[in-house]
Amino acid sequence: MQVFIAGIMQGTRLDNQIDSQSYRAQISDALRAHIPDISIFDPYALNPNSVNYDEDTARHTFLSMTRQAAKVDLMIAYLPRPSMGTAMEMWEAFNAGIYIIAITPMMHHWAVRFTANEIVPDLETLLADIANGRVAQILQQRKPVDAPLVAD
Repeated sequence: MQVFIAGIMQGTRLDNQIDSQSYRAQISDALRAHIPDISIFDPYALNPNSVNYDEDTARHTFLSMTRQAAKVDLMIAYLPRPSMGTAMEMWEAFNAGIYIIAITPMMHHWAVRFTANEIVPDLETLLADIANGRVAQILQQRKPVDAPLVAD
């Protein structure tokens, strides 16, 4: 099962810096500790120096990472503030029928409200949901069935 970790990188910044990405390690560590054989797709882990990419590399990275959001089993989107990139990833996942958990206080924001399957208010709530097995249950319910059983 593969989980896409989406979330604020530049958000509402006006410079070319990136906000703290420590939430990604917290989510990844919790998933790995509580869900056996989990695979994590993290655009930041794959591209930690992306703000320094040339224009063509940046464009390719942005578009390919966004498209990848439609190819996972679950998306976890961390949005303490608005993030246009995360909104685009959520849109791709939504259109592909991917289950989306948004971590945000923006529960009334339409882009979150109408794409996320559920909204949790903060990272601590998500981490508790991972530890108590609720996220694993969501993944198990979303797991594709290999083939239907046929009775003889």
